[in-house]
Amino acid sequence: MEAGGRVPGPPLPPPSPGGRGGAEADPDPDPPAGAPGAARGPLLAAAVEVLALDDEEDDLEVFSKDTSLAEVNSFSPSMPISPSSMTNQYKFEDEPELRDLFITVDDPESHITAIETFITYRVVTKTSRGEFDSSEYEVRRRYQDFLWLKSKLEEAHPTLIIPPLPEKFIMKGMVERFSDEFIETRKKALHKFLNRIADHPTLTFNEDFKIFLTAQAWELSSHKKQGPGLLSRMGQTVRAVASSVRGGVKNRPEMFTEMNDYMETFSQKINVLDKIAHRIYKEEREYFNEMKEYGPIHTLWSASEEDIADSLKGVASCIDKCCKATEKRMAGLSENLLPILHEYVLYSEILMGVLKRRDQIQGELDSRVDALANKKTEKDLFSEEIGKLEDKVECANNALKADWDRWKQNMQCDMRSTFTNVAENNLRYYEECLATWESFLASQTVDLHVEEDSEDRP
Repeated sequence: MEAGGRVPGPPLPPPSPGGRGGAEADPDPDPPAGAPGAARGPLLAAAVEVLALDDEEDDLEVFSKDTSLAEVNSFSPSMPISPSSMTNQYKFEDEPELRDLFITVDDPESHITAIETFITYRVVTKTSRGEFDSSEYEVRRRYQDFLWLKSKLEEAHPTLIIPPLPEKFIMKGMVERFSDEFIETRKKALHKFLNRIADHPTLTFNEDFKIFLTAQAWELSSHKKQGPGLLSRMGQTVRAVASSVRGGVKNRPEMFTEMNDYMETFSQKINVLDKIAHRIYKEEREYFNEMKEYGPIHTLWSASEEDIADSLKGVASCIDKCCKATEKRMAGLSENLLPILHEYVLYSEILMGVLKRRDQIQGELDSRVDALANKKTEKDLFSEEIGKLEDKVECANNALKADWDRWKQNMQCDMRSTFTNVAENNLRYYEECLATWESFLASQTVDLHVEEDSEDRP
């Protein structure tokens, strides 16, 4: 889904002063000719469960477990037979949105040095914001720069949901590093990463984000060196370890317990969806490769069978058309379905990390409250520190609650759009293959009738 269609959400509270910086279903019955034998059932079942996690959303009723979409086959008279008539029932229009920051990631370049090989990407920014000195910027960034930006955003906003970056190396073992396919996939993911930040009501105004978009390479390198020192980073790590050793927080609000339970379920379901989608794509590719060899065999066969040569050539032509339709559908899976599912696999990991950081902040408050109860002296000093920690916890809670609502809206919008797109592509694919074979059968019937008429004549 394009970044321009994001749900803007309400402005988030500023960070605190101390916070700077599935069981698989059976396959669908008897797909039309020209369709691979990949199991669609598990993907649909897992998708239904993900979208049904929040059953209070009225606009998700069409995807609930009770919907007839999952139970009625494609030949049911109660189902619309046209792609447009079927999917138009589930179209969702994005609300108009005023944007003042446009970012494009493109033009990857390979760089080879004596010690490493890496890729840089051009980042073009156009804006009408007053805090920028110019209306357009063009810089080049490598993957390490994107990692730096993500870490700075997490440091400055520990309980906001920072968009995920693609993994550093091979993605699911599907492509080789530095191949054209890998670079193109990463470029698109980096483009989405920056635009998700640009559309965020708080992250978009982060100073490090502005520097990332505008500073030249040497300026960015100099700015990176001004970050927290080793001792500061070690202190943060020690506090995180201490919090984990203490165990769970004592007074975690019920809302965040529910968030944690939701994310555990969501993580399980989205991982199942991701695995099934990759298996379907693999089966589709294997089917496509076999079909490419299957058609030419009929053409070669027709050379030695004069009586049925036209029929054999017709079969070869149908297979070739179905092969092209399959290739088109594979492109749709790799460009639309797989990246979205895997992005939300990464989002599930990010959300669990955000919830842990919120618990660490509250755990620090709980430990100070316990210390105050055991201390008879220095109560004034402890009380002041506890007051600051209470403000920090409240700020963290408010930030996470607002970002959580926004993230869920965006997730549901992305899932609806993705699965609607898959449904449209599947309908077009099956109708195209069905029309191809029906046309061939019709031509054979006509030829058969002509032959019978000629035989009946005296």
